Amino acid sequence: MSTGRSLAAGTAIVAIGSLTAYAISAVRLPPLLEQGSPAPDFEVRTIDAAGATRRLGDFPGEVMLLNVWATWCIPCQREMPRMQRLYREFGGHGLRVVAVSIDDGGAQASIREFADEFGLTFDILHDPMGTIMQTYQMVGVPQSFLIDSDGIIRKKTFETDWYSDENRALVAELLERGSGRRAGG
Repeated sequence: MSTGRSLAAGTAIVAIGSLTAYAISAVRLPPLLEQGSPAPDFEVRTIDAAGATRRLGDFPGEVMLLNVWATWCIPCQREMPRMQRLYREFGGHGLRVVAVSIDDGGAQASIREFADEFGLTFDILHDPMGTIMQTYQMVGVPQSFLIDSDGIIRKKTFETDWYSDENRALVAELLERGSGRRAGG
């Protein structure tokens, strides 16, 4: 190879490398969603015939346990009764439990049957496209996010015992903190 060709090839390699480095540095990945992060907005549907849209902003100033699940998920089946117990204890004190199913489209009847079988009385919503999984940077189900009344994620976890002493104490603390703000304290 002649010196001219070597120089041209070297220049091309440097140019391609520089463009690649610039392109990589220009890509802006979203910040990692962790405890202390603001909870991202979501858009999901109710499982009734109306299929109304629900968003995070529909629940302003509430402490929310956001759970993403599916009817076919065995860990979800284990977790739901404990979430129901937590909701029964704290729902009247301001805790909102929102469980978003990622079952396929057309599964509303199965989702309702699941909720009936487990005696679930909290909000059951549906996201058949699973968009909430990308929004919340999830890799599987069940995954839950405990969000305080300011919209900040205070706990992020996979299957857990939501009725454990530790989780009940955390929920009670967040509810107390939120009610103090609403009362002006």
